[in-house]
Amino acid sequence: RLNFFAHTDARTAHFKAMIKNLTEEREELKRKLNIFDFLNSTDNYIQQRWVYFKHSFYYISSTTKSWPNSRNDCLQRGADLVIINSKEEQEFMRRFKQRTWIGLTDRETEGTWRWVDGTLLSTSYWDTGEPNNHNNEDCGEIKLYDKENSWNDESCALQNLWICEKMIN
Repeated sequence: RLNFFAHTDARTAHFKAMIKNLTEEREELKRKLNIFDFLNSTDNYIQQRWVYFKHSFYYISSTTKSWPNSRNDCLQRGADLVIINSKEEQEFMRRFKQRTWIGLTDRETEGTWRWVDGTLLSTSYWDTGEPNNHNNEDCGEIKLYDKENSWNDESCALQNLWICEKMIN
C-alpha cells in the first residue's frame, strides 16, 4: 500500500513537471506568434502612413479635427490618441513640428488630467503657465514644438492635427 502512494506521488510530480514545461512552451509560442503578427502588420502600417518608434506605431493626421473627432478617428484605426510616457517619446512627438492633439484631458474633473486609458497624468511637459483653463480648455495639445515643455490646454472643439498610437505587445 505504501508503495502505491509513493508511485502515485512520483507520477503526480512527473505530470506537474510536464504541465509546467508545456505551459512554458505555449507562452514561448505565443511570444513568437506575436512577433510574427507584428512583422506581418508592419508592412501594412507603413503603407498607411504609420511611423514606428519604441514598441508603438504612430499615425500623424494630415487633416484637422476636434479632440473628440480625432480620438474617434484613432479608435477606428484600432489605436487611441497618443499617451506620452517618457522624455524620449515627448522628443519624438516634437519632431513632427505640428500643433497636435494628444490623449490628455480633464473633461471629467476640472484640473485632474487623465490620459485616454484612464491613468492619471504623472510626468508632464506643460508650457509655462499651462494648463490655465482659459475659456474652459479641457484637452491637451502639443503647441510649441521648439521647446521640451510644449503642452497646452485648449478648447476640445479647436480643429487640430492629431497623433494616434498603437502599442505593440
